[in-house]
Amino acid sequence: MQNIGSPTIELAHLDDLWFQVAGTLCNLTCTHCFISCSPHNHAFGFLDLETIRRTLDESVALGVKEYYFTGGEPFLHRDMPAILEMTLRFGPATVLTNGTVFKDEWLQRLRAAEVASPYSLEFRVSLDGYNAAENDAVRGAGTFERILRGVRQLLAHDFLPILTVTCVNEDDEDGRLFDGFVRVLKEHGYARPRIKILPTLRIGAEVNRQRGYRLEERVTQVMMEGYDADQLICSHSRVVTDRGVYVCPILLETPEARLGATLKDAHRPFALEHQACYTCWQYGALCSNASAVQRDV
Repeated sequence: MQNIGSPTIELAHLDDLWFQVAGTLCNLTCTHCFISCSPHNHAFGFLDLETIRRTLDESVALGVKEYYFTGGEPFLHRDMPAILEMTLRFGPATVLTNGTVFKDEWLQRLRAAEVASPYSLEFRVSLDGYNAAENDAVRGAGTFERILRGVRQLLAHDFLPILTVTCVNEDDEDGRLFDGFVRVLKEHGYARPRIKILPTLRIGAEVNRQRGYRLEERVTQVMMEGYDADQLICSHSRVVTDRGVYVCPILLETPEARLGATLKDAHRPFALEHQACYTCWQYGALCSNASAVQRDV
């Protein structure tokens, strides 16, 4: 139901372009996933190489500065190395991954592509506990060791991944999580780990794991007074899917978040009437690499 008091955000500048490259297909079934990705979720499909090529060409005139790839698990897409090689001809690229399906030959190709490019290639690897008990409770049995193996593979190919950590318990403290992850990553050979702490988005599978949003957890006009709207991804980003262009990678299950078939169609305002917008308002820059909660040590 629409909240009459919801503020509207203009697309001020299309700096970041996202690709839902693997749709909602993932090899894991994480119990806090905000779009309920799994091996059986085909709500959104893979993007083909030609669609990505065409969109990259279109993005140049629109002033896009950076590209992000998400899913699902992007490396389930058979063309993912080729997609990233192509993107590095246009700008910096970041891929969000669980790190469990890497092949060394892919990473060798991607390392060579980054060396040959004037732009950077970043990997953001999700790990939600600094021990197996905490992580595997939400990501599945054995995933702690599998994800750390992926981190070691990236390090072996001279990448410095950003570890993204979701606060999956309401009483989690950033400091405890940060210190715990620094310790375990150093034990696994990551001398100066890069860590990004994320809040929980209370939609998708998370509603059943812990809770959904409370009625009062929503953005109002008053809350936007004096607020820097550039902190919100919808003011400078759009996401391309096989079902059209959406306002952001968080609201894919929300029909009104689909803004059109093309990037041009999607260049229009969006009302912050969805409760997940409240978390973005609280924390800002949730999805991008440039975030106050990302810390390098």
